[in-house]
Amino acid sequence: MAGIKALISLSFGGAIGLMFLMLGCALPVYDKYWPLFLLFFYILSPIPYCISRRVVDDTDSASNACKELAIFLTTGIVISAFGLPIIFARAEVIAWGACALVLTGNIVIFGTILGFFMVFGSNDDFSWQQW
Repeated sequence: MAGIKALISLSFGGAIGLMFLMLGCALPVYDKYWPLFLLFFYILSPIPYCISRRVVDDTDSASNACKELAIFLTTGIVISAFGLPIIFARAEVIAWGACALVLTGNIVIFGTILGFFMVFGSNDDFSWQQW
């Protein structure tokens, strides 16, 4: 039953993060939808790590190049997701208040993605690999 509670809390966290993103876009004060491009980063961020988990054999305790490359690519995607709203705000495409809401949403969404891999990343009976 602990897996169900974790899944419900992770879905709640994702909903809160998307709410901050939508508030940064749709409030009448801001009314610009450019930050929705961050949805691509949210979708792309777990892909390198998922691919490396499928390809790499975890029996070797030493670090390997495939896993390190996946972590590097994931880090680049996450940093780009934090940089894009700041660049938009500096170029005056969006307001700084919208940038703050989007960055808050980024923290919550990426925390939720990290929590998903921490909760469901182990190779036990209730794993994300079953999905």
